[in-house]
Amino acid sequence: MAASNDTVANKEAIVSAFEPSLWGDFFVTYTSPLQRSEEWMRERRDQLNGEVRRMFEAAKAMSMADTVKLVDTLERLGIDNHHFVKEIDEALCHVFDKFRDGTVSFNMNLSNDPRGLLSLYNAAHMAVPGEMVLDDAITFTRRHLEVAKGKLRSPMEEQVSRSLEIPLPRLMWQIEAAHYITEYEKEDEHDAMILELARLNLNLLRSVHLKELKSLPLWWRDLYDNCYFYSITVFHGEESSVARIILAKLYALFVLLDDTFDVRATIEESQMLDEALQSLLVIPLFCAAPQLYAYCRCTIILKYEGTVSLLPEYLRMCYIKLLSTFNNIEDILEPSVKYRMAYVKRQTKWLNENCTPSFKEQIDVAVMVTGFQLMFLTALTGAGQVVNNEAFGRAHNMPDMSHATAEIVRFINDIAAYKLGKCKNDAPSVVECYMKEYGMTEEEAMVAVAEMVEQAWRRMNRDYIEMKGTIKLAAQCLLNLGRSFETFYLHGNKDGVTYGSDVKELITLYFLKEVHV
Repeated sequence: MAASNDTVANKEAIVSAFEPSLWGDFFVTYTSPLQRSEEWMRERRDQLNGEVRRMFEAAKAMSMADTVKLVDTLERLGIDNHHFVKEIDEALCHVFDKFRDGTVSFNMNLSNDPRGLLSLYNAAHMAVPGEMVLDDAITFTRRHLEVAKGKLRSPMEEQVSRSLEIPLPRLMWQIEAAHYITEYEKEDEHDAMILELARLNLNLLRSVHLKELKSLPLWWRDLYDNCYFYSITVFHGEESSVARIILAKLYALFVLLDDTFDVRATIEESQMLDEALQSLLVIPLFCAAPQLYAYCRCTIILKYEGTVSLLPEYLRMCYIKLLSTFNNIEDILEPSVKYRMAYVKRQTKWLNENCTPSFKEQIDVAVMVTGFQLMFLTALTGAGQVVNNEAFGRAHNMPDMSHATAEIVRFINDIAAYKLGKCKNDAPSVVECYMKEYGMTEEEAMVAVAEMVEQAWRRMNRDYIEMKGTIKLAAQCLLNLGRSFETFYLHGNKDGVTYGSDVKELITLYFLKEVHV
């Protein structure tokens, strides 16, 4: 009984630490001030896109360093590169050899060029497994950027600090664009045409996103802003509205159920909810809690009323909301992954028996029960023309890239949870399993797991670079998912998923910072 009371007390303490929604109804009434009509801005954007394409033609005569700076500028400004994938790939061909001199060491003249160093540092984070040249590039540029950081003037100092924290290829582009649009204008060599295009692009996208954000509080009033902000990272284009709404709703349900099982429901209540949900067709969603089952409801069967009546009132509300939400999602994928339940049950067994599995067992299970692949594919049904039928069909067959993304999600989550002390009453995390199996300290284990994140990114890069045609657009959404977790968790140093205050500044920056056209 004493142990049970301690568990309840611990859960209540954790619940009290949860933050209320920080935005309330703010976005329901907020309207972004636009200086120009959307029709005018779209026409002007299309015109400027043509100008950018001509710049890539001219880039063939540029030095490779200048070409990399052009690509780096466009990416920092968040200019939609769906239209420039081919041009960017061609421009970056053999780029790293151009940064080297004949002795196979990085040109020391580059150490006096902070902009060139920063561009190379960011580009090198598109490395694939085994590219020792780019390992050298990252080491070389990071060392010189760390030394130069305190001597740089604004805004270069801020740009270097952001990239050293999270390299540009792994950061939510919305965050960097909102920062860099203001900073780029202050640069002596800025291109007025590129700056105008960036402002138009951001204002048009933000207008669409704000309209969608207004509708979500009618469905969900707690942390809706965080959940939607996550979805715009994965599917940011204007044509992917349905995908964003689906993903935001799925993510909100994940947060609710994950926290319910983590800190609210007792073991007995968890088992009751399990039994109720097992009456339905099931799909595990994005679960970090070991007992968590989130389910896709395709039909309501006759047992519905009986199973619901067994649940406590607060779980009954959660259950009904879950089912009604899935009922309203059009074209949801047919469930076909019941085998994953065995993995969830194994992790539940480890929790209840206070068992620490082997590191390999933990990796295999932890990656499987994230279930993000299904959430991603479900949302992909609403991605519009960005992902056509052929690409959608092939998106089911990206096992290596999907597994690498799941590793990034799981490892970063576990690093943050361990640092914040959220694993004390949970199943053993990846960090804990590594410590026990290899006899390492906390610091050594976290460094090792962080290196696994790095290698997962490199596998993702390799698969993405090798992809051709329409499937590459679907793969880019997977890359975006990894970027969202790097940003929300600040590479394992924060938890913006659980604590809204950790991402309030980011939401303010993207949605509310005025950008003049």
